[in-house]
Amino acid sequence: MTSQNSFTSRAVPSGAAALVIGLALALSGCNSGGSPGPGGTSSQVAEEKPTASATATPTPTPNAVYKPADASGPAQNVPVPVLPEVAKTETKEGLEAFAKYWFQLLSYGYETGDTKPVSALTSPACTMCERAKQVQQGWHQEGRWLVGGRVTTPSVNTTFVVAPDGNYQVAVQVSQEALSYYNADKSLDSTDPKPADSGSLMLVVFREGSWFVQTVEPIVG
Repeated sequence: MTSQNSFTSRAVPSGAAALVIGLALALSGCNSGGSPGPGGTSSQVAEEKPTASATATPTPTPNAVYKPADASGPAQNVPVPVLPEVAKTETKEGLEAFAKYWFQLLSYGYETGDTKPVSALTSPACTMCERAKQVQQGWHQEGRWLVGGRVTTPSVNTTFVVAPDGNYQVAVQVSQEALSYYNADKSLDSTDPKPADSGSLMLVVFREGSWFVQTVEPIVG
């Protein structure tokens, strides 16, 4: 069976890219490989959005009520994901917990445009990760915002076998909600429909007492 997915993109007036990332379930016997595609269809970045600093996200105040983004405006008081204690350990359970946490940070970036947390744990050599950051930052500046795009991880699995180069492999099934792009005047630019769940393979190393993502690649098998 073949399952394709990756950080995908589509052209918009401002030239941003959208991310859909996941993993063909290792439990179903798929092999690793890779090529991108939203909802199982490959696509390339039509335009790269000019690099720009993301609009600063206000720090949530104590007891502030979380409000998800909608057509009236961006999300407010978004809680920052917290790294579980087990995710600080070089164990199978720790690696799987870390992988889930990493995708929570990715989801947080869609809501806030704040990519610093996930960037601190990810190599800039991860091309698809960098494209995701361009979307998240670009659509949270000059009054723009994103609605939806929430990322969840129904299944995370690792054999916890370290390769000679120090990498561990983690297979992750990822589900992402539909993603809508809003302009500063509150007009809807466009919407990417919810893609089919699919899969990606994470290469992760444990260094200086913590996990670090080297890259995330689509799975084909």
